[in-house]
Amino acid sequence: MRFIKNLSANIVKETDLFDKNDRLILENCTLCPRECRVNRIETGTGYCGMNAGLNIATVCVHRGEEPVISGADGICNIFFAGCNLHCIYCQNHEISQNDNLIRNSGFDMNSLLHQITGILSKGIKAVGFVSPSHMVPQVKAIIRELNTLGYHPVTVYNTNSYDKVETLKNLSGLIDVYLPDYKYITQELASEFSDASDYPDVALKAIKEMYYQKGSTLRLDEDGNAENGMLIRHLVLPGHADESKKILRSIAEELSTGVHLSLMSQYHPTSLVRNHPLLNRTLYKAEYESVVEEMEYLGFRNGWVQDMDSYQNYIPDFSRENPFE
Repeated sequence: MRFIKNLSANIVKETDLFDKNDRLILENCTLCPRECRVNRIETGTGYCGMNAGLNIATVCVHRGEEPVISGADGICNIFFAGCNLHCIYCQNHEISQNDNLIRNSGFDMNSLLHQITGILSKGIKAVGFVSPSHMVPQVKAIIRELNTLGYHPVTVYNTNSYDKVETLKNLSGLIDVYLPDYKYITQELASEFSDASDYPDVALKAIKEMYYQKGSTLRLDEDGNAENGMLIRHLVLPGHADESKKILRSIAEELSTGVHLSLMSQYHPTSLVRNHPLLNRTLYKAEYESVVEEMEYLGFRNGWVQDMDSYQNYIPDFSRENPFE
């Protein structure tokens, strides 16, 4: 389903679910580091392009996350449309970029809750919020409504880490598991690839706040599924193994070698970077292995690595009901 503006009546209905502070923020949006200060109650003209509606691209069972996140049966992932980063290589560009955006305009809170609870009733234990940095009031409202209905799933905040510390503090007690990316440590790369030269500083502060809330322990249930804690992701980009090693050193020095890591090799070039001199190919095995060696040398004790052909399992098609199947 292609992008369709929500009717203003629907926006008013959904914003009734927000608390006073969140409504004030959305009227002069400063949720994320962009601080566009647009009135999202009336329009969606900020950097993310999203108004104050639910702005959901899809809700589906996703089995492609780390084993402790997905579990054997998968996680109920809510994919938000729009994003506060414009990564030129984004695998979810169909729903994250404002041009030719795919968004399901059929969700109101009741229909969303019906779909989520239908998935949870099948035995799935966790609900993930994907690309939530610009949609935190909506995240909070969804969690509150699920709790009101008697559902208390494990909540996963799956973020690019371009988050404000103040916004993350407002999520304390609502989010069980933080799943942050740590993309870059070099300002020039962050600017070129994601239009955010301040990303390294912002992301480190955000991840430190998540670490402050959760510590280095990732608590698991009896089935080995994450119940509480933090797991840091890093995607190794072709031609940038040295950047990845710097990221690992930053985590070791600024946080702990005891944190859980997911070191990903799944990069796959989309059509948007087919002409890029470095990003137009998959990752070389030697590049990835050199980063894995650095991770081991630094003494990281907990985490996951990927097979080199893993990218074949992570190419979504958001025109389908389940983009990953």
